[in-house]
Amino acid sequence: MEFTFKAQGHPNITSQHRSTFEVTRDQEIGKTADCIIGVSAGSVMKDIPSQMKMALKQENTVIKLILTTENDQDEISGYGHPLLTLDHPTDMVCRTSDYTCSRTLMIRADKAACDLNSILIQDLKEGKVLEVKIIIDEAKIEP
Repeated sequence: MEFTFKAQGHPNITSQHRSTFEVTRDQEIGKTADCIIGVSAGSVMKDIPSQMKMALKQENTVIKLILTTENDQDEISGYGHPLLTLDHPTDMVCRTSDYTCSRTLMIRADKAACDLNSILIQDLKEGKVLEVKIIIDEAKIEP
């Protein structure tokens, strides 16, 4: 099961946050927004297909996120959780912690903003397009 959308880089991307990274529908960010790696997202939580949302709300669901720019790619793995509401109107946040809120897409991610590939982040600082692909291996979802 896959869901793909595009976002945009921005000159204020610093990618220095140590526990999260975020893609937002907002068009502008300040330099203190150190977790945001993409703006002007073409999709938000409500756009994720309902079948995928059901899988994301299972505790043992392994979620893979592939971030791709013109010159680089990075892969992040994390987990779903029953407390994910997946209904925030503008933001999608991947967290290395177990914290959940309406903005959370995955928990226990194996990377935060500061861990992402430097070439990918440089592309984003230059305003290049970011492709975000959410992948769930249906064979690994427990009934």
